[in-house]
Amino acid sequence: MKIFLMVLFAVGGLASNAAMADAGLDLAKAKNCMACHAVANKVVGPAYKDVAAKYAGQKDAEAKLVAKVIKGGSGVWGAIPMPANTQVSEAEAHTLVKWVLSQK
Repeated sequence: MKIFLMVLFAVGGLASNAAMADAGLDLAKAKNCMACHAVANKVVGPAYKDVAAKYAGQKDAEAKLVAKVIKGGSGVWGAIPMPANTQVSEAEAHTLVKWVLSQK
């Protein structure tokens, strides 16, 4: 019985990660993030995998990036500024940022 429960919890965890991945990508598409970003290569803005690598291990990365998604910013990745994304709620920004930071 213990083994069954362990397998069940492991599968549930994998399903949660897959759901987050789908939700993050779907949200990035819906909020037009993919017009300037891609997962693996630079478009106008940096590749999401590069953002994840730059902020890996930083405890305040999620909060910093949520603020940047909502308010915009400039100077971190070059001269082209990231515009404010007022159509993205704070909850959506957290979902997007968690997804971005999960990219490898």
